[in-house]
Amino acid sequence: MKTYKMFINGKWVEALEGAYREIYDPGSGELLAKVPEASRADVAVAIDAARNAFDHGVWQKTTALDRGKLLLQVAEAIRSKAKQLAELEVRNCGKPLAEAEFDITDAANCFEFYGGLATKVHGETMPVPANSVSFVTREPIGVCGQIIPWNYPLLMASWKLAPALAAGNTCVLKPSELTPLTALELASIFEAVGFPAGVVNIVTGPGAGAGEEIASSLKVDKVAF
Repeated sequence: MKTYKMFINGKWVEALEGAYREIYDPGSGELLAKVPEASRADVAVAIDAARNAFDHGVWQKTTALDRGKLLLQVAEAIRSKAKQLAELEVRNCGKPLAEAEFDITDAANCFEFYGGLATKVHGETMPVPANSVSFVTREPIGVCGQIIPWNYPLLMASWKLAPALAAGNTCVLKPSELTPLTALELASIFEAVGFPAGVVNIVTGPGAGAGEEIASSLKVDKVAF
């Protein structure tokens, strides 16, 4: 039985109130892990970290090429841990191993796809009359709050995180309180490959409280649910 911490502002932290949730294997009933039970205050700290990383951190000056390289490293790290991640997905989520293996492969493919796409975001120029120029430039929106369900834990985390990060956003992701374990293992990959502090934050807790803070905070620019 493993006791996890949340990943906020580049650090592994407990919930401010010290609360934990027990995570069970739905097939055997075995106690798998304990994870922090975040309150709205915990999530507010994570949102502030993402806000600061976007507004004042090095991420806004990180080139699309370098963002893409980081995402490609995440893809390779997922592949290197595919067996362990698939087995953890089975034990936490209850899905068949063959499906879990496919999901882990697809998660790596997702980060690889957006790692390549990071340098392919282009603007437009439009012909206009007179001595004028009209153009569109595409910019990151800011802090992305991301809430995912229980049935594809790592894959849906990848679907949310990879495109947002490729575009230059920062993220606060909340996995389902029932299946948070592979998302927390993914956080360790972000730490290992060297994402700047505050760019990716992964919080654990229920929708009532933790999810509500993501959905209602005025410091969050976009919510994906």
